[in-house]
Amino acid sequence: MRRVSVIGAGSWGTALAVMLDKNGHDVTIWARRKDSIENMKKYRENKDYLPDIHIGENVVLTNDLELAVSNADIIVLSVPSKAVRDTATSIAPFVKEGQIIVNVSKGIEEGSLKRLSKVIQECIPKCPVCTLSGPSHAEEVAKDIPTAIVVASEDFDATKIVQQEFMNPMFRVYTNSDEVGVEIGGAFKNLIALASGMCDGLGFGDNTKAALMTRGIAEIGRLGMAMGGRLETFAGLSGIGDLIVTCTSMHSRNRRAGILLGQGKSLDETLKEVKMVVEGVNTAKAGYELSKKYDVDMPITRAINEVLFENKDVKTAVLDLMMREKTSEIKF
Repeated sequence: MRRVSVIGAGSWGTALAVMLDKNGHDVTIWARRKDSIENMKKYRENKDYLPDIHIGENVVLTNDLELAVSNADIIVLSVPSKAVRDTATSIAPFVKEGQIIVNVSKGIEEGSLKRLSKVIQECIPKCPVCTLSGPSHAEEVAKDIPTAIVVASEDFDATKIVQQEFMNPMFRVYTNSDEVGVEIGGAFKNLIALASGMCDGLGFGDNTKAALMTRGIAEIGRLGMAMGGRLETFAGLSGIGDLIVTCTSMHSRNRRAGILLGQGKSLDETLKEVKMVVEGVNTAKAGYELSKKYDVDMPITRAINEVLFENKDVKTAVLDLMMREKTSEIKF
């Protein structure tokens, strides 16, 4: 049995806390807002982000960051990608050597273009950092629906500990030493899910979505390998697996946002209606900058940026992608 603290009380953090409590660990959930903690204490449920899922009576709910962090064996960072640096900086004074940090956010830091594990390592150099990623909707994990996921780190011993403590009959955990590939797959599948939703919003069909997902994973793989990732990772859970689930499910906030954009709503209108963080939007600019930095052809990423930030018509963006210069399918 381990002491596990989940920093962040969104849907994914709450689902993991519920699961880890069922695994028999001493679990704490930390949220910044006091009213969120009070509501969860009152109802033993996260009504804002994961309604109808019971939070066990043994789960400690707090907005005291030192209490949450200082005695934990494993610290799960479950905050939006844009909040990772600030959150890691905030917990750093309370972290002790030997604790394991598990990042479950998916994205790239805008500006620095750093992977989130590197951002955390900069802020907390004394601890190993693992990345947990893969096809895993919070709503399904919380309901004990069979799920397979991957944990990656430069510290293989840390991945084995996380695998041991997180795994159960309904939650299978694989290890992977390719942290670059796992993080890039997890971050950029959100962009393709946005595009997938746009196609749905336009009323396009299965042919379109299959083409988009296939060309999307090729684009992600090209960038990932240029950054040092391995090709086989993109054929795995954090690559094609996460891409499939995010592009096809209405649980996906990125796909839901894309549908609204495809229906003609503005970015501001879309974000207000979704009411949750849409990581694909946060990652779009960073993705385009990385494609230029590593000289990687990423036409879908470029088109998404044009739609989001240059007011390009969605249907025009699709037609421009279709009518690009003739080329070979394989570019690896």
